[in-house]
Amino acid sequence: MITTTRIDELGALLAQIKTLTAKAEAIKADIKEEASMTDQKLWDGESYAASYSESNVSTVNWKALAKELAIPAELIAKHTSTAARYTVKVEEK
Repeated sequence: MITTTRIDELGALLAQIKTLTAKAEAIKADIKEEASMTDQKLWDGESYAASYSESNVSTVNWKALAKELAIPAELIAKHTSTAARYTVKVEEK
């Protein structure tokens, strides 16, 4: 059963995750900065090791491509799949 206590627990956990994620992202930014200023790409801690790498990612704007090629909406629909998803939103009061 979902109680007010469990909702509050969920909210507190998500708040902690947000804080921890921000701290982790700050450390990652420091690693990126140091890696770009030096040749260092590997770091060792007492319990963990970290490495830095860069890559390029290409993406295709399928909507623009379909429009430019005048692909009919029916053909796009024929090759489109739909999946059910759910979302739980939690907001602090």
